[in-house]
Amino acid sequence: MSNGHAFWITCLVAIFASGLNAAPPLHEQIDELIEAHPTFDQSLAGAADDATFLRRIYLDLTGTIPSADRVRGFLADSADDKRLRLIDVLLSSPEHARRMQYVFDEMLMERKEAKHVKAKAWRDYLLRSFRDNKPWDELVREMLTVDGSDEKTRAAARFLLDREVNKDGVPRDLGRIFLGRDLECAQCHDHPGVEDYLQRHYYGLSAFVKRSYLVKDSKTGLSSIGEKAEGDVEFTSVFTGETEKTAPRMLDLPPVDDPPVGKEPYKIKPAKNVRSVPSYSRRLQLATAMTEEANVQFRRNIVNRIWALMMGRGLVEPLDMMHSGNPPSHPKLLDQLADSFLKSDYDVRYLLRELALTKTYQRSSQSKQDAAEERQDFSIALLKPLSPEQLAWSMIEATGPVIGVGQPSEQKELSEGDKAQAAGARQADIDAFVKIFGLAGQTTEFDAGARQALFLRNGALLQTWLSAEEGLVARLQKLENEKVPAELYLTVFARLPNEVEVDNVVRYLKSQEDRPTAMRQLTWASLVSAEFRFSH
Repeated sequence: MSNGHAFWITCLVAIFASGLNAAPPLHEQIDELIEAHPTFDQSLAGAADDATFLRRIYLDLTGTIPSADRVRGFLADSADDKRLRLIDVLLSSPEHARRMQYVFDEMLMERKEAKHVKAKAWRDYLLRSFRDNKPWDELVREMLTVDGSDEKTRAAARFLLDREVNKDGVPRDLGRIFLGRDLECAQCHDHPGVEDYLQRHYYGLSAFVKRSYLVKDSKTGLSSIGEKAEGDVEFTSVFTGETEKTAPRMLDLPPVDDPPVGKEPYKIKPAKNVRSVPSYSRRLQLATAMTEEANVQFRRNIVNRIWALMMGRGLVEPLDMMHSGNPPSHPKLLDQLADSFLKSDYDVRYLLRELALTKTYQRSSQSKQDAAEERQDFSIALLKPLSPEQLAWSMIEATGPVIGVGQPSEQKELSEGDKAQAAGARQADIDAFVKIFGLAGQTTEFDAGARQALFLRNGALLQTWLSAEEGLVARLQKLENEKVPAELYLTVFARLPNEVEVDNVVRYLKSQEDRPTAMRQLTWASLVSAEFRFSH
């Protein structure tokens, strides 16, 4: 054998061997770790049917239900890869960026009232970021470094500006939202109930922002962030009476020590109505320390939150109580997700895709057994109440007629610009739902209190949608009774009705003398039903 042949054979063997050793895709690793859990019950729930999967993936990736035509097309598609293709279409759609805008707006600002940055500017900033698939660490660095003095980048400063760089509130929110640790009870002493929530953790975060302050421009009236060149952090435990100092630090990572003070500590010196800028900024170190690779908790927190978004509960619950006394339900899986997220360069879209491709995500929420309590091992899909934004957009889609809005980018009825304009015009409607169903500072839950019930029963907004000239009720009116059930269920529930449901609808319509009123009531009852209000 010639040397040349031997060389190529060696190369082929190496390539073949590397293929054998290549790790399976993340979604397969996830399923393997889920199914290895000691309480996992393979017989509890099978795969979700196509209609269930279609509605679920639309809600999770675009924030709305699919159109009736999209349901028909997906159910008629016999290709083995149709779910994968749909996931990719939805992830690349403008509606996906809008969905992520809402999700991360709630996560980062917790429905706080806009104070210093207009809500629209902030939403547009998030929308552009997720449209461009901006890496999560890059997005966080922008939010923590921008000071609000430049109109072009001001929107990114809302996280700090609307919290008014509060030296007490900001450290807690940094811990909860970016690190999954609510350190509020470690402000006056080491946490009495959580061994690894220490007072120095809280004040280590505080040291990054203590020197910063809000200053208002006398000409524009706009607030921005100034910073002093001095100011150390001391804290005293109310339990021990001992006083300590700390430099800025991330939990138990090494402190970020200040460099030697130069002859001139300021780029812009402090003065009345002047935003001072130090030569060395502790606040600017916050973004680096938060997102550096050594800060494992930063990526463990966000993958846990994205997992909860898709699966209905986190691997750690509550999401902001990650500590040794509250371990993840699947420790190896949380580590694997965090490591893979790092290797993907903090690609949120990549992580969502891999989660959507899992058998775990595509599992049915219907148990094969007679009864099954809510489980934490993901043997069965969990019901998820629709967020206010999901509920609003889904009702808009169901009642129609809004052509192109809420549908993936493969549909070309409207240009992208027209879609964006149509979506923007709906923001007041979305805000109305958020006002009724969204509670500031709380995670999304469906609240069926009197205020919410009255809004759905008598509210002018929903009644207007039901009265649309070319809307769902009007379309149903034109159909024979026997054809109404299929159109109603495909449009509202994204599935075909079963025989009992068909019979119930037809019998109801035949029993009513006032058909227009009956059709309106039938549609309304479908929209406010538990099946519509939950992702399942």
